Amino acid sequence: MASAPPVTAVFRFYAELNDFVARERRFGDSAFAVAADATVKHAVEALGVPHTEIELILVNGAPVDFAHRLRDGDRVSVYPLFEALDVTPLLRLRPQPLRDTRFFADAHLGALARLLRLAGFDTRYDNHVGDDEIVRVALAERRIVLSRDRDLLLRRDLTHGCYVHAQRPDAQLAEVLARLDLADGLRPFSRCLDCNAPLRAATTDEVAAAELPPDVRARQRRFSTCDACGKVFWEGGHWQRMRERLARAVAAARERRGDAPFVGID
Repeated sequence: MASAPPVTAVFRFYAELNDFVARERRFGDSAFAVAADATVKHAVEALGVPHTEIELILVNGAPVDFAHRLRDGDRVSVYPLFEALDVTPLLRLRPQPLRDTRFFADAHLGALARLLRLAGFDTRYDNHVGDDEIVRVALAERRIVLSRDRDLLLRRDLTHGCYVHAQRPDAQLAEVLARLDLADGLRPFSRCLDCNAPLRAATTDEVAAAELPPDVRARQRRFSTCDACGKVFWEGGHWQRMRERLARAVAAARERRGDAPFVGID
């Protein structure tokens, strides 16, 4: 028995989703042939867009889920994450958004992981674990996977992930803050940069046994300590440089959001 002929649908990708598709398909309508029983999820990933980057899909103007099967002549509009917008009246592809923002940065994003911890975001990082473990932990702990590996973000079982386009850590931080609308949610110096555990205020007596530089021990009266790894932090010159670094990232994130207004839905 002959198989059903393929169907052709017209796709349009919005905003940063165009970074994933071939140049000739960007920022415009593009016809694409798929198998007769193909789901819309299969089609958009065949075009190069990880499903973790998508928040809303409209087929012929109506919202659909990833399991929707395409028909010949369908018009498909694909939109990126709408963390700052309420699209509940349409259809979020994830009915329970991760409002408590937690991350798992992959092996290539160690510097970004430290900056996110500096900003106060719960960020797991372990450059010795593979993709299977990253996905397992992300699902169990409801974390957003941050990666520059498209194959990881294409994993079928992964629900929340962001492809990080920037290559330099400070630009990566600004990108994540902008995309997920986190610029107003920073809690600087509330997490350990090394182990990610929460920090707490400590007295001079509590840090008396710590190995501190003599001038710090003599001058500083305000400390934070990590009960998990024992590291001690204080407000010195490095602290001020890190605060300025965060301020620049927040300013860049706000400018980025202002430069990229939301494109109206078809």
